[in-house]
Amino acid sequence: MTPLGGGWRLVIHDELASTSDQLIQLAEAGEPERLAILARRQGGGRGRSGRAWQSPPGNLYLSALLRPSGPAREAAQWGLLAGLALIEAAREIDPEPAALRLKWPNDLLRHGAKCAGILAESMLAPDGGLAWLVLGFGVNLAVAPPLPDRPTACLGRAEPPEAFAARLLRRLDHWCAVRMAQGFRPIRAAWEEFGPARGQPISARAGARTVSGAFAGLGPDGSLLLDSGEGRQTVAAGEILEAEPHSGGVS
Repeated sequence: MTPLGGGWRLVIHDELASTSDQLIQLAEAGEPERLAILARRQGGGRGRSGRAWQSPPGNLYLSALLRPSGPAREAAQWGLLAGLALIEAAREIDPEPAALRLKWPNDLLRHGAKCAGILAESMLAPDGGLAWLVLGFGVNLAVAPPLPDRPTACLGRAEPPEAFAARLLRRLDHWCAVRMAQGFRPIRAAWEEFGPARGQPISARAGARTVSGAFAGLGPDGSLLLDSGEGRQTVAAGEILEAEPHSGGVS
């Protein structure tokens, strides 16, 4: 175990089935927060909706444990906070930082191609709060595994996973402190700076329905706001299906 700044402890494994599955087991057993697990390879990595996450050596596979206060309905906001930490860490090493953008709710794009993803998982406490929150990060540092439905890319400069993990946890620590002091509002504002351009056409899947419209920012709770011919549409949970690219490189 390697101690890092901000009280983080980093455990590195050569191989695991899933860093998040390992950390969830520890969280349920009472492990204190600010433990992070990194694996150089994963045999059963996963993304949102149970999708398989390819895990070739050289990329980042990291999960971080938090035990935040606040109601369970705020869990999705922590995924957006994690996205902020991720894009800032990536911009520190990428020779084209402006090529990096955030895609709601959980992807990092480079020139419109997916180069990283976040999986936020949590457990409800008896009092209605969060018992624990595990943030899983997968970042293409060295290899961009192909996906059937979208282009993929690596960051513009490679870095050893251990070094990038320390960089990422520092930014995560920063935004956790901001949230503790000021709430979600500054996270929302900062996310919007790295997200789609206002007015960008977007289609999103929300459950069984598809919603299309122009990006209108994030709601106070972190939901996706779209302006359409039917007025303002709110997507509290779902994923963006497609969007027209713009000069910032979002898709």
